[in-house]
Amino acid sequence: MHSYSLLTTEELLHLLQEDDPQAFEELYKRYWFRLYVSAHKRLRVKEAAEEAVQTLFESLWKNRHHLHIHTSLENYLFASMRYIVLKMLYQQMETAMSDDLSPSVSLQESPEQEIIGRDLQHYIQQIVNRLPERCRQVYQLSREEMKTHKEIARLMGISEKTVENQITKALRIIKTQLHQLFSL
Repeated sequence: MHSYSLLTTEELLHLLQEDDPQAFEELYKRYWFRLYVSAHKRLRVKEAAEEAVQTLFESLWKNRHHLHIHTSLENYLFASMRYIVLKMLYQQMETAMSDDLSPSVSLQESPEQEIIGRDLQHYIQQIVNRLPERCRQVYQLSREEMKTHKEIARLMGISEKTVENQITKALRIIKTQLHQLFSL
């Protein structure tokens, strides 16, 4: 019989990987509050922070047999928490934008969210830069220069339907790339 509170984190991880639920419970007790504080600093909503921690521990249990941690478990948990929070912020942003992506959206609730927002804007801009030329031009005229479909069609000598199709194509590519980035 183990006295779980006396075991090292690495020993608990080993027991967890051998399906020991008490090792999981001890890890939960040790890290729940610190992970919650970390998530709450970024999300600023109690329920969202609790959900993030719950998601992390569910994932830890489900993937216990496949964990290959190259640093410490603590580093792994906090890095995982950052990814979960980033994914949640992305989902909040996507919901708020109602299917319309615009690189000018800013998440400025906290300095960390502002940094995440800038990183996300930078990543979206990289995706936009890799779009096919016509698609990129139409997207930039629409989203960055705020031109109407009619104005873009006149400027580029194409139909409004083509403008619509190019914007749809750009948004689909951007969303696909972002979903790949945020898949855990």
